[in-house]
Amino acid sequence: MSSEYAKQLGAKLRAIRTQQGLSLHGVEEKSQGRWKAVVVGSYERGDRAVTVQRLAELADFYGVPVQELLPGTTPGGAAEPPPKLVLDLERLATVPAEKAGPLQRYAATIQSQRGDYNGKVLSIRQDDLRTLAVIYDQSPSVLTEQLISWGVLDADARRAVASHEEV
Repeated sequence: MSSEYAKQLGAKLRAIRTQQGLSLHGVEEKSQGRWKAVVVGSYERGDRAVTVQRLAELADFYGVPVQELLPGTTPGGAAEPPPKLVLDLERLATVPAEKAGPLQRYAATIQSQRGDYNGKVLSIRQDDLRTLAVIYDQSPSVLTEQLISWGVLDADARRAVASHEEV
């Protein structure tokens, strides 16, 4: 594994961990010692190669598909794509239905179409956000702020929306 690839993989691992609100020690505690903080940290820094088996186990621990942890390939070394929009489904379930009902139904439909029922997170596309913005009668950036305030989207979503609106 090239060091650049290892670093990109590590960045994905760190993003998923932090999006779930876990520190390195939190991972060790939540996994009851299965995942040592020092080992996960070395994976995230790209200092240590992770086997396919261990990556699959880590993806399972985080409750995300393995492909979410793999760095995207960009043709010809093009600029890195904007961060993905990842809904925290556990937090979404705590938002009152009168506010989040349309988003809950939309997320359930996407899960059904994808056959993705991990129940913790759901990646959505920019087009999905634009559709939701129409449903909520708001601009995508205003809706993004609302979803961040609900704790359903990570604050990194601002960059994704801003970089997409610049295009």
